[in-house]
Amino acid sequence: MNKILPQGLVHGTVAAGTKASPGDEGGCSALRCSRRGTCLSVLLLLLLATLVALIALLAVLGFPPRTPGAQTCVTWTNRTGFLCHDRTSCIPASGVCDGLRTCPHGEDEDESLCRDVPQSLPSFLVAHCGNPASWIYSDQKCDGTNNCGDCSDELSPVAACPPCGPGWWRCPPTVFKYCDCIPRTLCRDRVQHCSDWSDETSCPGP
Repeated sequence: MNKILPQGLVHGTVAAGTKASPGDEGGCSALRCSRRGTCLSVLLLLLLATLVALIALLAVLGFPPRTPGAQTCVTWTNRTGFLCHDRTSCIPASGVCDGLRTCPHGEDEDESLCRDVPQSLPSFLVAHCGNPASWIYSDQKCDGTNNCGDCSDELSPVAACPPCGPGWWRCPPTVFKYCDCIPRTLCRDRVQHCSDWSDETSCPGP
């Protein structure tokens, strides 16, 4: 005679037989972790590739120039100059805010420098004349030329310029452009440039 088991007991045996073991749950969890780790690795690789691409692009196009404050330099003619941001180019002081971009990156015409000349210019670029309302660029001082209009940029007490150089002849000029020296190239040209005519009688010429 066959023994009939209660229905609940049968179902309980079946349910117990089909219940997942603790080992099976660990396997699923490990699989999820593996997939998550793979996704993170792919994401990191994508970020790294993007960074490398940006660096390569900057290397091709060139890094943006640094913009340090205005700095002085000495030109090849031994005059006061403006150091460009490339740290190599030195342009004359009078080349700043003259309407022409002379520095490689054009910083000599920046609005910050040129918005209110001469107040917006660094002090090393400016020289004042005998008339407080007048000014010149610092490289125009003691250059032998009457840039201020009253020779205060060439004569004492405003200017402390050295004596006339080898390319100049000292005399009282008749030409408004000069103060107490004239270029030797003007000597012996049969034109009076000195009030004492020494440019024609005494100056040996160039």
